Amino acid sequence: MEKIIEEVVRIFGISTVRYFVLAGIPFILFYLLLPAKANRSKIQQKQAVKKDFLREVWHSLQSNLIFTIIAVALLFTPLRSYTRIYDQVSDYPAWYFALSVVFCLILHDTYFYWMHRLLHHKKLFKLTHVVHHQSTNPSPWTSYSFHLLEAVTEGAILLVLVFILPLHPLSVLLFTIASFIINVYGHLGYEITPEWFRHTWLFEVLNTSVHHNLHHSKFKGNYGLYFRIWDRIMGTENPDYVKEYDRLQDQRFGKR
Repeated sequence: MEKIIEEVVRIFGISTVRYFVLAGIPFILFYLLLPAKANRSKIQQKQAVKKDFLREVWHSLQSNLIFTIIAVALLFTPLRSYTRIYDQVSDYPAWYFALSVVFCLILHDTYFYWMHRLLHHKKLFKLTHVVHHQSTNPSPWTSYSFHLLEAVTEGAILLVLVFILPLHPLSVLLFTIASFIINVYGHLGYEITPEWFRHTWLFEVLNTSVHHNLHHSKFKGNYGLYFRIWDRIMGTENPDYVKEYDRLQDQRFGKR
């Protein structure tokens, strides 16, 4: 038990540092150092205030603790023997190790879409998801700002992944880092995609900061995390998304 507590403290500490670094750097750049220069890229012109940021950080730290407990349970308790976690990178081809992170993102997007839609059920929304939606104008600190019960459902994706896919602990770590970086971008409050992005197939597949920002400001639609695919298949993408994205890019780069 002492070993488990030590791992919880260690991993929580590392994850907390990661949260403040990966969310803090873009926050400092866009919200403290360059707000005037980046103003054209700001999705909503209204400003969040200090109490919003403090609330988001507080809830994010609680969520981080939940994620840590789930990770420790999977890696350092007898539960690990029932998972498909493997120890030696050489147990699987190198190409699989790289693709396993991509597989995690694809599975997570599907899991997140349906979980997210469920959390928008009237009763569940008031019970849990309303905490995240207090941030109608999200910032990087919003990324992990969840009610404790929602944090459990968010973190449960790790349970799904390690019971379905053979995963090395390092690939799990890379997945969580990639996921968080994308999450920070989705909540950034600024659009940073280059001008050419709009005219590629990537625009048709990948979410943008505008995409998720619309979900926070309108509360409906745009339930996907990384990709537009499920929203487009299920008809839940905000009908104004492309128009809003183009409006902001025109604001950034000039009318095309």
